[in-house]
Amino acid sequence: MTTLYDKLGGAAAIDQAVDIFYRKMLADDRVSGFFDDTDMDRQIAKQKAFLTMVFGGPNKYTGKDMRSGHAHLVARGLNDKHVDIVIEHLGGTLKELGAADADIAAVAAIANGARDDVLNR
Repeated sequence: MTTLYDKLGGAAAIDQAVDIFYRKMLADDRVSGFFDDTDMDRQIAKQKAFLTMVFGGPNKYTGKDMRSGHAHLVARGLNDKHVDIVIEHLGGTLKELGAADADIAAVAAIANGARDDVLNR
């Protein structure tokens, strides 16, 4: 069975996508403030490991679960609008890298599936 990780292009594609995704996030005034106190090198590495895992690649993710990992951001006002922006930038990044629409939709479904945990609901 071909995983989403494989369909998207494996480790090299995930690395490139996360780098582009965070450039988009940091350039977007609607969400960039959430990263003011973030070690971005560490964040990028964690995100690459996390996406690799959730897309069906090798599981090397050792970070927090979604609720505890985002609790401090929820306390700072993280809400559905911000999750929508994340999904928008993730989809735009994957489109830019030539991912198929069906694969982009699958990624959005995964992100939406984590929404309640991210927002601590």
